[in-house]
Amino acid sequence: MKKRDVYLRGIPLQEASDRFFGGLVNHGRELGMEGEPVPVDVGALFRITAEPVFARLSQPAYHSCAMDGIATRSHATFGASETSPRRLRLGEDAVFVDTGDPLPKGFDSVIMVEDLVETTPDEVTIIAPSKPWQHVRTVGEDIVATELVLPENHRIGAFDLGALLAAGVTQVIVRRKPKVVIIPTGDELIPPGATPETGDIIEFNSRLIGGLVQEWGGEPVFWDIVPDELEALTEAVRKASLLADVIVVNAGSSAGSEDYTADIVKSLGELFVHGVAIKPGKPTILGIVDGKPFLGVPGYPVSAALSCELFLLPLLAKMLGQTVKDRATVNAISARRIVSVPGMDEFVRVKVGKVSGRYVASPLARGAGAIMSLVRADGYIEIPGSSQGILESSEVTVNLLRDVEEIDNAIVAIGSHDLALDLLGSLLAGEYPGVNLSSTHVGSMGGIMAMRRGEAHIAGIHLLDEETGEYNVPYVKRYLDSKDYALLNLVYREQGLMVPPGNPKDIQGISDLVKPGISFVNRQRGAGTRILLDLELRKLGIGEDKISGYEHEEYTHMGVAASVANSVADVGLGIRSAARALGLDFIPVAWERYDLLMTREFLHSSSMDKLFSVIWSQQFKDQVSSLGGYDVSDSGEVMWEG
Repeated sequence: MKKRDVYLRGIPLQEASDRFFGGLVNHGRELGMEGEPVPVDVGALFRITAEPVFARLSQPAYHSCAMDGIATRSHATFGASETSPRRLRLGEDAVFVDTGDPLPKGFDSVIMVEDLVETTPDEVTIIAPSKPWQHVRTVGEDIVATELVLPENHRIGAFDLGALLAAGVTQVIVRRKPKVVIIPTGDELIPPGATPETGDIIEFNSRLIGGLVQEWGGEPVFWDIVPDELEALTEAVRKASLLADVIVVNAGSSAGSEDYTADIVKSLGELFVHGVAIKPGKPTILGIVDGKPFLGVPGYPVSAALSCELFLLPLLAKMLGQTVKDRATVNAISARRIVSVPGMDEFVRVKVGKVSGRYVASPLARGAGAIMSLVRADGYIEIPGSSQGILESSEVTVNLLRDVEEIDNAIVAIGSHDLALDLLGSLLAGEYPGVNLSSTHVGSMGGIMAMRRGEAHIAGIHLLDEETGEYNVPYVKRYLDSKDYALLNLVYREQGLMVPPGNPKDIQGISDLVKPGISFVNRQRGAGTRILLDLELRKLGIGEDKISGYEHEEYTHMGVAASVANSVADVGLGIRSAARALGLDFIPVAWERYDLLMTREFLHSSSMDKLFSVIWSQQFKDQVSSLGGYDVSDSGEVMWEG
């Protein structure tokens, strides 16, 4: 059995970068890519020039008439005025010309046709003199033969294509795209399109990394999945080194018994770094194999993406003679407290929106395997290793992953999650391009608190008051200055117990949660579903300590459904549509009212008008109803206004 390796110490990020690039230089690795010729056409767009490009021709190549009118000799027009018109004989003192015509020999100016007072077959009359070279494009006015058109290391754009062709350049030498071989490894991996069984994981990281490589100017080369076998992975790396400019191995970089990557780098080249003090992405490997830069990136997608951005992006930039541009940033208020581990630089992905003139950042799921956090993120916060985290409502700097205009146009929703809210966001973006619903799931009480702090435009809530039996209004009155707020119904929805198909544990209701051998998955504190559960337990006189798994929390209905579908728990409380989506059986418990909480000011805003147009649409109602377990009879109705 292979001896389990351990990480090298967590090397600080800057030191890891210095070791990597310094090590490549020490091995005599010239990072700049050699040049190759490409035609000056759209295929040359975004390529990087490998040498300066000089004009072969002048532009224009001859004295060119810049206007329709007459070509003339400027000295023949001197003295012309309204009180002393000057007549010019055609063919002798003037010649009719069109824009782009060569300037006739012996003439040095053009008078626009609009400035001609009178014309006859033999003469034209003018009332103003012309200046030498008036309305004439002289030879080389734009480009002079032999002058520099584009410098070395210039990224070719659309305008550049026109300038090159105008200068007589039809072929340009550009830096060859670095060939990045991406090797996925793992016994659990199966190719996209295959049907996964228990323990299988669809291999998608290589395409994620390959997309980044292409975006950053490289050429991705995708390797077949390699099993967790030392000999197989060693052979794959050896073969890849023969055709690659850069080698990336995805997974196998940790310290497990089947994580061979670091040993392979040691045997085939030199290992510079194994373990960087970053989160996510700690088990990053940096080295060189057969003179080729080598990166071992973690198997979790968020870790892999961050590792690539921190090390592969600057590597490709250097190879292409470029620099990495700093991301645009905004200062924002953190919607929640973020706890961080001292000694590790942590990168936290966030949703960002503009509420009442200030930006608000809400952290997304921080799990390294949460691929959707990459999709949903508007930016990220970097928490230095010297810090223990970020306090709620403190100011943070957000590195943007989207245009600031897109963020400015977002309607920020922080509160309880519902699939109807997802549909609302999708239809809103389709109906109003450039407008989006930025949704963060923190539960109903979290939504109320976000509204109280002025950090959201709307909050989804479904809170049942035990004393009155009324939904939502008592909580708004209890925690907010209620005269400033309103509640708009989005849907009524059915809550119930989600169980595996066939209900193998024969669960009939809430009272069965205390049976031996039954494990439960709960929602987080402050969620309306959690409050409903606690109310039902009190009615039955059941203590939370009697339920196995009561402390196991998920932040969405789909999270609860997934836990049941994957046998993490036997049962969970959630909405029927989530159970239906994952093929679970459903035992009804109660119907509830799911409202959107907002300020009265926002209720009468242009942004709310857009939401109204979608919520009132038949398309929205039909799509929500098709999910099952919804009643849309009051959708878009103002249920209460303070």
